[in-house]
Amino acid sequence: MPSRARVIIAPGYLFACLILGGSAQGIWQNMILQLAGIAIIAWAAMAKSEQPLSLAARQLLWLGVLAILVVGFQMIPLPPTVWTHLGGRGTIADGFAALGMPVPAEPVSLNPAEGLNSLLGIIPPLAVICAMARLRAYAPKWLAAALIAGTLAGIALGALQAAAANPLESPLYLYEDTNFGKAVGFFANADHMASLLVITIPFLAALVAAGKSAGMQRFSAIVATAAGIGILVIVGLALNGSLAGYGLALPVIVASALIILPPGSRLRLWLIALAALLVIGSVAALETTAIGSSEIGTHATNSVQSRKEIAATTAEAVKDFMPAGSGLGTFRSVYSLYEQPEQVTDVYVVHAHNDYLEVALELGIAGIILIGLFLAWWAAAVWRAWRTAEAGPFARAAAIASAAVLIHSIVDFPLRTAAIAACFGMCAALLADSRAAPPKEKAQLRRKRHVEFK
Repeated sequence: MPSRARVIIAPGYLFACLILGGSAQGIWQNMILQLAGIAIIAWAAMAKSEQPLSLAARQLLWLGVLAILVVGFQMIPLPPTVWTHLGGRGTIADGFAALGMPVPAEPVSLNPAEGLNSLLGIIPPLAVICAMARLRAYAPKWLAAALIAGTLAGIALGALQAAAANPLESPLYLYEDTNFGKAVGFFANADHMASLLVITIPFLAALVAAGKSAGMQRFSAIVATAAGIGILVIVGLALNGSLAGYGLALPVIVASALIILPPGSRLRLWLIALAALLVIGSVAALETTAIGSSEIGTHATNSVQSRKEIAATTAEAVKDFMPAGSGLGTFRSVYSLYEQPEQVTDVYVVHAHNDYLEVALELGIAGIILIGLFLAWWAAAVWRAWRTAEAGPFARAAAIASAAVLIHSIVDFPLRTAAIAACFGMCAALLADSRAAPPKEKAQLRRKRHVEFK
């Protein structure tokens, strides 16, 4: 395939994820994305590599393989002398005894089918990473364009949704279980649409920074275009009404200014400190605010609206199911065992609204180790992106955008959608490749072989 055509593979797949992967409720849409992702991964596995993978890219792919192996191990049947002694399994063993049945071999996962279903969610981000790191099927500007195009399409749809006279009957909402009355775009959850809007901001700054080398007229056009899109993103956040969006947008805007500022500017340290304070304040405010509220400080009226209460209940389950965890995808069924009977309503908790706690519950110590290894990899990659001269503005934008998603995951579950997971995969691949210029840019850095007269 010609290289010029190849560079649209990763951006095209990313755009498809933004349009089709807004919720796990979209079974057919997610199936299409997963099948396409498998094809990309298979192509990457069979293709002859033109350039060796960077160390960071190899480490990232090995982390993905390790995560798959952990989930695979959870599905292997273990003898009763082993699994009955794992945390949280006592009542299950007692159930077999009460029925007078012999205790059979069972896997670590309480629901292997759900584990396999959840594992399929790794395909979109892994496909993006493989397309970028292995196939080199991308150009940073095309990725930013795909991200911006998907965001603008979501804003346009969200504006129509917010303007609907009767949101509950509007066909513009794509999912049955959604935040009616809010501008959710191609998502079901307003907070996840807000996460996409926030992710877009640093890439607008990266386009401006990348355009500095262009002529004055072209650079002015780039700045004007980025400013116009930035205003639309702010309008999208206002229509969306997500507190998480408001809370994350401020520190991300401040941090994105670092991409444009010259390296020697004295403002950089002040901006870093301000962004850190804004992040701490935002997370603290969201932790004490009811889920689904539209105002800071709104207290939960029941247990399914309180992040603190959900986190406390999840933490109790985490302790009981150590060291092996309950199995990937089992949070919903396990959490219901720990709810207070007098607080149970017809509304149920689907996720922990803290992905770190949820992974710890489902994967146990192995999950905690995986989180630690990834965060260590991510911190090293971010440090390299900001400290290495070869790293460009898009790698730095990826650092800010991925940080926003990781922070948002403390109070929500944005990575459970294919759209945000694909964006995060793009950011991880850009960070893994931050020491090397993309194919098109690297070609421009090669020495000229002809004599040039000036």
